[in-house]
Amino acid sequence: MHRLSYPVVFLGVFSYVSASAQVAVTTYHNDNARSGTNFNETILTPSNVNSTSFGKLFTNAVDGQIYAQPLYVPGVAIAGQGTHNVVFVATENDSVYAFDADSNTGTNASPLWRAAFANPAQGITAVPSSDVSCGDLTPQIGITGTPVIDQSSGTLYAVTKTAVTSGTTVRYYQQLHALDITSGAEKFGGPFTIEASVPGNCYPNHNGRVVFSALHQNQRAGLVLHNGILIVVWSSHCDNNPYTGWVMAFDASTGETLAVFNDDPDMGTVSYECRGGIWQGGAAPAVDGKSNLYLATGNGYFDANNSGGLDYGDTVLKLTLTKPAFTVADYFTPYNQDTLDENDSDLGSGGVLLLPAQPGPYPDLAVSVGKEGSIYLLNRNNMGKYNASGDSQIVQELPNAIGGIWGMPAYFGGSVYFGGQYDSLKAFTLSNGRFAAGPASQSADAYTYPGPTPSVSANGTANGIVWALDIGAWSSGGPGVLHAYDAANLATELYNSAQNAARDQLGPAIKFTVPTIVNGKVYVGTGNSLAVLGLL
Repeated sequence: MHRLSYPVVFLGVFSYVSASAQVAVTTYHNDNARSGTNFNETILTPSNVNSTSFGKLFTNAVDGQIYAQPLYVPGVAIAGQGTHNVVFVATENDSVYAFDADSNTGTNASPLWRAAFANPAQGITAVPSSDVSCGDLTPQIGITGTPVIDQSSGTLYAVTKTAVTSGTTVRYYQQLHALDITSGAEKFGGPFTIEASVPGNCYPNHNGRVVFSALHQNQRAGLVLHNGILIVVWSSHCDNNPYTGWVMAFDASTGETLAVFNDDPDMGTVSYECRGGIWQGGAAPAVDGKSNLYLATGNGYFDANNSGGLDYGDTVLKLTLTKPAFTVADYFTPYNQDTLDENDSDLGSGGVLLLPAQPGPYPDLAVSVGKEGSIYLLNRNNMGKYNASGDSQIVQELPNAIGGIWGMPAYFGGSVYFGGQYDSLKAFTLSNGRFAAGPASQSADAYTYPGPTPSVSANGTANGIVWALDIGAWSSGGPGVLHAYDAANLATELYNSAQNAARDQLGPAIKFTVPTIVNGKVYVGTGNSLAVLGLL
């Protein structure tokens, strides 16, 4: 793919509220602010979400684990099969499925279409987890990051990871696919093989350039689409070196590489361990109304506070795109970055939530939480950079306020909902652009590792429900448990899928999984199937 040299500027609209009652969910956590809220849910309410009237309706079997969030588009005309509300899921066996979102009977008993990128007969498979010496994703690694859909062009974008075996030789590839949502057919001449390099001394290295490794780099975070530009980020498998944090921008209609950025390319000496992966517990980077990109990096070297420093370990980055490079417009790094790095308490385990305009002196705010569980409230117009003596330069810090985050919070009705590990689900209210010192409400039950990424359904400002998946059984192959709480008071649990397990039990739990709530149904990816819950 070719790099272009002329400048480009993002243009965009930053809004939480859709104008349509029948909404689509086309990106991770509902919107590019990553609010996690569907404000147009007119069917599910606190009065009807209970074990008597709400439960599992059906499941659809798939060929691998579903780590990516399900996506949803209403009214899709499928060739030869009529018009359907469609739910899209991607698997670790390198498949993308399109299912009827409302039924699995009759003609809907089979997928509307399936795009399969593994072909064992030709030596093409998802990458075995043993090839990366990591047990985080087992037994195979295919599509991990949540795809993104351009509803206007009817295109779904996904990144696959494949191993191609010929005799005793194995080559590894990561490819960007653009699929027609009506058929699964490849578009724009794809797929596009992903390759990149940047100046630096970190490994893998060739002639003074850090080279992207399709084997070592893990495409875990969700994809981002904004104004015809597709943005993809990468981290590692089990922190196994060598790896660094990559950000790449592609033209969504041609697949051409527009810009490449590496957050930890050069420690000043040749190094095997630069790191700085971008994974965010699966959360996609966020985009604001001025088309800036926000993301949090993981453990790694940090020297950006020094003149000429290029390394941003444990940092919230604000990036602006100009071809052929990203510019660091601003950043925030906690004062204890070295300690976070040494203790594997990386800030980058959690994604960045952008809040709608708030009253007070700092209307444009962002929220970030990592493994340490400290809540950082940042002014997006002056993020504070680095202060070795403390974090007093940012709007607010609530140290160790919650359990560590592997995913991200959600926003609804002036409250931010956090799902920390070994902690209750907690709601912190905002007043005049600052958090209250403690939670306004919290769930009676606590979640184990890795904690949930909450999502919210509501009808405007009414009927708020907070949904959370207990995925603590992921390591034993046990089922996930879906919980629903009254958004006004998390102590009021409305429903959970263990209350009538004979009817509602989900498939094997998957780490960092996020449910999708839309049009009266809840879609949950599991280790072997897509579960669909709704009014019975």
